[in-house]
Amino acid sequence: MSKRSRTPRRLLMAAATTSVLTLALAACGSSTDSGHSSAMPGMDHSSTPSPSASDDGMASMPGMDTASTGNGLAAAQDGYRMTSPTADVPADRSADYRFTVTGPAGKPVTDFTVDQTKRMHFYAIRTDLTGFQHLHPTMAKNGTWTAPLAALRPGTWRLYASFTPATGSGKGKDFVLSRTVKVSGMPMTTSLPKASGTTTVDGYTIAVKGDLMAGMAHRLTATVTKNGKPVTDLQPYLDTYAHLTAFHQGDLAFAHLHPETKADGDHGGPALTFHAEFAQSGNWRLFLQFQTGGKLHTAALTLHVN
Repeated sequence: MSKRSRTPRRLLMAAATTSVLTLALAACGSSTDSGHSSAMPGMDHSSTPSPSASDDGMASMPGMDTASTGNGLAAAQDGYRMTSPTADVPADRSADYRFTVTGPAGKPVTDFTVDQTKRMHFYAIRTDLTGFQHLHPTMAKNGTWTAPLAALRPGTWRLYASFTPATGSGKGKDFVLSRTVKVSGMPMTTSLPKASGTTTVDGYTIAVKGDLMAGMAHRLTATVTKNGKPVTDLQPYLDTYAHLTAFHQGDLAFAHLHPETKADGDHGGPALTFHAEFAQSGNWRLFLQFQTGGKLHTAALTLHVN
């Protein structure tokens, strides 16, 4: 995975006929989005102790940079670097995470392009793919960003900064950089649920269809219903009717997808169609966020890509 699949013009349309994917949709973790969030049911699944905070075979240690792979797993790319003095975060209470993006000259970058109404998108994911948070940090004049993390469970977490410089050598280029932090305490791992094509979150049922293969662009469709009836009152969230983020099981490679239809009033749905492209085969954990009645809903999906 290179960088965010941010706009349809950057993906090739595939003409393959869609078929039902075997997905596991389970909610876990809760997210805070500058005060707009809803808890995902089932956050505390039955868990077992882990001897290591580095779950799912993730090799990096807290605060260490990883080799650049073009999939959001590096702290530096093309001269741009995500830096932070924080390698440890307290468990079970909110905490501010501060970081800076420096450019090729080593100075903090302060000029960013607005993407989906924000200059910076920030994500936190635990290494067993639970505890997802999607935040929009604030930047001080000196280029220091502050992300207000909600309480984190013990273990190792990867934190992603998604941005586009407005000036300099990286002007107009999408970057996803990341670092890891360790949350003190006994980490408890959670296994991914078995495959299922539908799920219910906050009373909404979501059914997903598609036919995905690694390295190819295909169409993915999520249909939202409630009490057996199509949902047609989805509200715009970050300039779209749904926000979709994915992380690869094992290495936590990052993917970002958007619906094809532009938001136009509070009448989105029931079908949300995405351009989807995943660089690797295997299981991906997807987090689908949509808004109704001013409330943000987050559903978690386990998707297998051939």
